[in-house]
Amino acid sequence: MIRFGPSGNSKIFYDEGNKSSIQAPAWLKTKGLSAYEYSFGRGYNMTRETAIKLGEEGKKNNIMISVHAPFYINLANPSDEMAEKSFMYILTGLKYLDWFNGEHLVIHLASQGKLEREEALNLTKKRLIQFINNLKELDINLKDKYICPETMGKYSQIGSAEEIIDFCAIDDMLIPTFDFGHLNCITSGMFNEKDAYKRIFDLSFEKLGEFKTKNCHIHFSKIQYSEKGEIRHLNFDDLIYGPNFEPLAEVLLEYNLEPTIICESADFMAEDAIKMLNIYENLKKH
Repeated sequence: MIRFGPSGNSKIFYDEGNKSSIQAPAWLKTKGLSAYEYSFGRGYNMTRETAIKLGEEGKKNNIMISVHAPFYINLANPSDEMAEKSFMYILTGLKYLDWFNGEHLVIHLASQGKLEREEALNLTKKRLIQFINNLKELDINLKDKYICPETMGKYSQIGSAEEIIDFCAIDDMLIPTFDFGHLNCITSGMFNEKDAYKRIFDLSFEKLGEFKTKNCHIHFSKIQYSEKGEIRHLNFDDLIYGPNFEPLAEVLLEYNLEPTIICESADFMAEDAIKMLNIYENLKKH
């Protein structure tokens, strides 16, 4: 099934008297949503006990919880020691995913740094293959767990749609996170028409097949950008920057896709997730 939900908690969540993210699944259910992403972007700061409680609430309320790993993962760091730390951040993310009863661990793969683009890509690929091979030797639950490399919004980051699709072809447990706000930034606003979305999904079907494409992870929000790419996340009230959700919703229905769609709007992520759900459902009726 297709799922919609926010990344983190909207201001309205707290305005309505909620205090803890453990309350989020039940609250999201009352809003008609069915997904929730917990971001550990600045580091893992939740106890195992709390994570298990959140996972239980998610399961009870039919809210699929995904994990966003720390932003500072960088598989293209020339230092093997720093790459090892990145491996541990991903491994820890998988533990939280298990406690959350979730399926998708979103990661930022790498930054180019001072390397040439091709050099950074090759190092990232080598490290990713190494990590996947090591991971399968560990005694941890990997059933229905997917690592989801994300498309990025700055030219200095590794993560164009083509790059992410290429990385996800490495192993069955790699599924793409298509962040269309990011992709809109690095294409200077191309994602306002169906053809731009179709191009991404067509390539994914060709390179990754039906399962990974139909069940991909999606981030969506309007984002301000400059010649260097992403500047800051906005909400759906913005009329200057894209992308637009309506053409994406049309393609989702046309292609019969069933992704998890996480809204990353600034402060209004739950409200804008509801707007996306309503747009999708209205199109479905016609």
